[in-house]
Amino acid sequence: MITNSFGTRDTLLVDDSAYHIYRLDQIKTSHRLPFSLKVLLENLLRNEDGRLVTREQIQALADWKPQASQQHEIQFTPSRVLMQDFTGVPCVVDLVAMRDAIIALGGDPQRINPLVPSELVIDHSVIADVFGQANAFTANAELEFQRNVERYQLLRWGQQAFDNFKVVPPGTGICHQVNLEYLSRVVFTREGPDGMVAYPDTLVGTDSHTPMVNGLGVLGWGVGGIEAEAAMLGQPMSMLIPQVVGLKLTGEFPPGTTATDLVLTVAELLRKTGVVGKFVEFYGPGVANIPLANRATLGNMSPEYGSTCAIFPIDDETLTYMRLTGRSEHEIRLVAAYAKEQGLWHDPNNEPEYSQTVELDLGSLVPSIAGPKRPQDRISVDVAPDTVRALLAGESVIASDTMTIIPDSTAIKAEDLYDCGVDHNWPHRPVGITLVDGTQTQLDNGHVVLAAITSCTNTSNPLVMIGAGLLAKRAVEKGLSRKPWVKTSLAPGSRVVTDYYERAGLTAYLDKLGFNLVGYGCTTCIGNSGPLIPEVATAVDEHNLNVSGVLSGNRNFEGRIHPQTQMNFLASPMLVVAYALVGTMHTNLLKDSLGTGSDGKPVYLRDIWPSIREIQDVIDECVQADMFTNGYADVFAGDENWRSLKIPDGSAFVWDAGSTYVRQPPYFDGVGREPVAITDVKGARLLAKLGDSVTTDHISPAGAIAIDSPAGKYLSDHGIDQKGFNSYGSRRGNHEVMIRGTFANIRLRNQLAPGTEGGFTRDFTQQGGPVSSIYDASVNYIKAGTPLVILAGKEYGSGSSRDWAAKGTALLGVRAVIAESYERIHRSNLIGMGVLPLQYNDGENAESLGLTGEEVFDISGLAGNEMPPHEVPVCATDEQGNATRFVAKVRIDTPVEADYYRHGGILPYMLRQLLDNE
Repeated sequence: MITNSFGTRDTLLVDDSAYHIYRLDQIKTSHRLPFSLKVLLENLLRNEDGRLVTREQIQALADWKPQASQQHEIQFTPSRVLMQDFTGVPCVVDLVAMRDAIIALGGDPQRINPLVPSELVIDHSVIADVFGQANAFTANAELEFQRNVERYQLLRWGQQAFDNFKVVPPGTGICHQVNLEYLSRVVFTREGPDGMVAYPDTLVGTDSHTPMVNGLGVLGWGVGGIEAEAAMLGQPMSMLIPQVVGLKLTGEFPPGTTATDLVLTVAELLRKTGVVGKFVEFYGPGVANIPLANRATLGNMSPEYGSTCAIFPIDDETLTYMRLTGRSEHEIRLVAAYAKEQGLWHDPNNEPEYSQTVELDLGSLVPSIAGPKRPQDRISVDVAPDTVRALLAGESVIASDTMTIIPDSTAIKAEDLYDCGVDHNWPHRPVGITLVDGTQTQLDNGHVVLAAITSCTNTSNPLVMIGAGLLAKRAVEKGLSRKPWVKTSLAPGSRVVTDYYERAGLTAYLDKLGFNLVGYGCTTCIGNSGPLIPEVATAVDEHNLNVSGVLSGNRNFEGRIHPQTQMNFLASPMLVVAYALVGTMHTNLLKDSLGTGSDGKPVYLRDIWPSIREIQDVIDECVQADMFTNGYADVFAGDENWRSLKIPDGSAFVWDAGSTYVRQPPYFDGVGREPVAITDVKGARLLAKLGDSVTTDHISPAGAIAIDSPAGKYLSDHGIDQKGFNSYGSRRGNHEVMIRGTFANIRLRNQLAPGTEGGFTRDFTQQGGPVSSIYDASVNYIKAGTPLVILAGKEYGSGSSRDWAAKGTALLGVRAVIAESYERIHRSNLIGMGVLPLQYNDGENAESLGLTGEEVFDISGLAGNEMPPHEVPVCATDEQGNATRFVAKVRIDTPVEADYYRHGGILPYMLRQLLDNE
């Protein structure tokens, strides 16, 4: 029951339609709030019920103090939920299992149903197995369907069994681009008790790059799958009112720079500023010079600089993009009228209050790449060769994870390279190879073996995509070709991209350079890069070559892109094409020749680089609204493969006991109507001792499944040959595979097992604690009834919003994590799975306390409490009986998180809530 205690309900008339709205100007202080907080304020006003959303929450937001480090708790109710299939399949599996559980407890299975619009886009399953040939897309699509038919049957069943749940079938596009081009409403409307209600479009997504839609003025961010499930079931999200950092944009892009250069510069700047857990908002006179596609690029990469979101306010550019993408004129007029009426329209002369302001002159941008293993490590293109040589010469430095070669928050300059203490006599190791077509060539350290135009970050942006097509055209006309050892691929974010390539006549030139369409999906950016050219792969392994990948993506963490590329660099699509032409990171693209043209003369990048005017002319002529309206006219129908899938009837899914993709999960095993009491953690052993910046990519299973890994052995034991292993992401619906792949990243360094790399630990159930796989040790600890603990450094769990990083941790038997600091989503997900996140007091860590990891840990102060305390005593006792005692902070930050922990996780909590409300 909405209480409307501030009297904000009113009516807005647009054309001949009346909409109920909740006026922000009735709150006297609303004018001073940043755009994003105005959206949150409206959300509270509209959902005030006196129980979950209270007058006190609204007043707290109205009284927001910009510099306050701790804000009040509020309950945010997103308008909708967006999922991709890697993270969405576990959501559907959990909802199906929840239906089974509610039936077992005597409840109604129809209580388990999304209550808000929930849309899933299948975009993470295509792998670039086939490339560089005309049938690559068809071949990869067939392989995708063969591998994933069991998962797709579950999703197809969910599409017809659940209300408010829609699935965009495979081969359509990347969820963030589909969201931007089609799913987003900007201003949402729904039928209320007294007529239509209009309000800002908001969402949470099961992919950390959900903020891409912030470029459209839509507030949304990435959450773990378990948080998304609660939102789908109508549970408001508990959050603290955030600080908001204002990034003022001035000036204009210099010639030769792109949106990618801007976003890499912003990632570097804001990592240095420190925006983890904060909102970022763009404002100022330079906003008008940022096309919508570039705004989306900036929003997309907000996880790379650590912010919750990175939003642009609504303005004329928003309306232009809506018109371009085929939205109706009434929708566009509604957005304009609503935004202006509610004070949500961008006014460059009115600066809201911000917690902190940062300024960036667009004129200071330079061509940039980022790497070799973090997106915030920006490198100016003109010093990239020297940087790579320094990296190659200092491989041992990189391996020690000290990252002394690349300063954390500073672009590398040529004059700084020789201050790194690195011998620049980098190891030449030229290896002769003969390719399958008889071509003889050489491969060396620093060569580029992957060049991929992929990922929503850039493939949604016609400015850089058309730019790449024009650059390819001129390269071909000059007589250049890709180097034969480079695997090239093109994986756009929607079919609109290939439509405008065709209309512009650019497809043939990209094909000529090997950038044939391989699929519509994330591919290389999430590790679905497929195998390298076989002869190249063999040479890399046999000679231990340090080779590189270059991609137009947003992530390049260790082990993510491809297991054989130790260095991976983020670059614009245009530079991806250029690196494919030279085939090495040793070429200075701004000074050196790219190759010899058909006229015998050297060709330089400046000779083939298109101007902004040339790019815009092609966009104006070839990117039209009918492409979007036609392309999305029947977006949920799918092809014949999708429509012909055999699916069970009924409100409960029929689990296939023989499936290695989808299995009934154990989260509700033994769950009763009432939660059990919280207990202390006694006699725990350490599963892993980890350093700083351990990402969810290090924790969560991702990428290829090795045949000799615990997961590979499981699949082999179930009759699956290696060709059928697929990827961890595609098997997220099978907890048996995922448990075995948790903490199994090939670049994980567990300090408890020094000298190892990968998913190894020591098993203290055995005499002397021998080295073991993390999974095998976990099995032994669980059999022995021994709880487990993890020690970690700073920024634990940064990276993608992977719920399996928390699910796998919990299923391995981990009861608590003790870290120096956490990334927001992973900390929340740990609580959602019943794992206790603890944090060292300032100035303390495992090293300062002298913890080796061989101790037995006791965590007290939990038992007997209805809710967990704010801090707990920890005692670590070594083999000689010496005890190290310290106090750790309990990082359960809100009352709702405390409820989740008390119930053993968010899933049992939601089940009991639904049972109680019947």
